[in-house]
Amino acid sequence: MSDILISTSGLTILFEDAEALIIDKPAGLPLDQPRAGGLSLENHSESLKLGFQRAPVPVHRLDRDTSGCLLLARNPGALKRFAAAFEARAVTKRYLGIVAGTLEADSGTIELSLSKISSAADGWRMIPAKKGKPALTHWRRVAEHDGMTLVEFRPETGRTHQIRVHALHGLGAGLVGDPVYGNAGGRAKRTMLHAVELSVPRNGKPPAQAVAPFPADFAALGFADPELGIADPEQG
Repeated sequence: MSDILISTSGLTILFEDAEALIIDKPAGLPLDQPRAGGLSLENHSESLKLGFQRAPVPVHRLDRDTSGCLLLARNPGALKRFAAAFEARAVTKRYLGIVAGTLEADSGTIELSLSKISSAADGWRMIPAKKGKPALTHWRRVAEHDGMTLVEFRPETGRTHQIRVHALHGLGAGLVGDPVYGNAGGRAKRTMLHAVELSVPRNGKPPAQAVAPFPADFAALGFADPELGIADPEQG
């Protein structure tokens, strides 16, 4: 495992060894090339090789607006093993999100199955549906400020938009800045969701794991890093 470093692509690498990279994906960077053009993670492939012949590839997905820990596999064998760990729900994932509103409870579990719907007018989105795919998220209230709440989410499943939908329909408070399941604009320029910690088990060796720095735009809304008790506006 390496110390935190900045690659030639400008991306912060939180973990590195022979089979894995964990990067701190910036908010606003999509994994795939947008249809309308613009930069994506694919534009950083060459610089993320870091001396290896193959470019690393994402093992899982983060939405464009979501910042934080993203695991990349450096060879096909590692990709297969890591994907199996995600499928088996053996991966520890922890997120921080800022929701619009205050919460009555301190913690809980949201269990709402999710299904995809689409329409010509509104495009596609995920909704709670009894016949959808099972989705389970544990949550804990961290702090409140100015009518908003910083929440820690620990999803057991990895459904598309899971935390965003569970925040709206399970907590009754959508993520600040979410253009689909919350209120876009206003206090935030993006959906306020951050993949703060990731740990992927590996047979015969320590897990691939990392903690991403507290984002500056979370601190700008008045919240402190719960890991340190202080906000660090230079990070993120």
